[in-house]
Amino acid sequence: MSYITPEGYQRLSSEMVFLWKNKRPEIVRALADAAAEGDRSENAEYIYRKKELRETDRRLRYLERHLKDIKVVRDRPADLTKIYFGAWVRLEDEAGELHTYRIVGGLEAGYTPGDISLFSPVAKALLAKSVDDEVTVDLPENKRAVYYVNSIQYDPPSDFVTQPDAPIS
Repeated sequence: MSYITPEGYQRLSSEMVFLWKNKRPEIVRALADAAAEGDRSENAEYIYRKKELRETDRRLRYLERHLKDIKVVRDRPADLTKIYFGAWVRLEDEAGELHTYRIVGGLEAGYTPGDISLFSPVAKALLAKSVDDEVTVDLPENKRAVYYVNSIQYDPPSDFVTQPDAPIS
């Protein structure tokens, strides 16, 4: 079973509604207009709109398939001093630079800067850690990164800037 935050579920649900109610009908209208222009084999607009419709339908099928079998995690963990799904985590690397990540489901990772998949190497290494813990992350190509956990919270940090909930097009 896949997990998702309430914000991620809302974002993906909004995208699906936007695609069904706005984008797909617009593409179908443009496709019909292009088809009415005559020879379809050399009609660049027709070919482009067919491709765009296929891509939109593919995205809709993907969203429908995944959103029906997903668990929205609304509850906070019992122990808020440890890192679990949905946590915002501030880490310090060996160079002293700070990084803020949020552990989210695989479907929503990458929509907002700092969101990382629950299944990523960094998230796996962070799970169940506490403030002041040292975390070693095994990265691809036999590389390692060491982080120190500075803070853990389950509400957005005050300096966290959210992206507007706009449909992805």
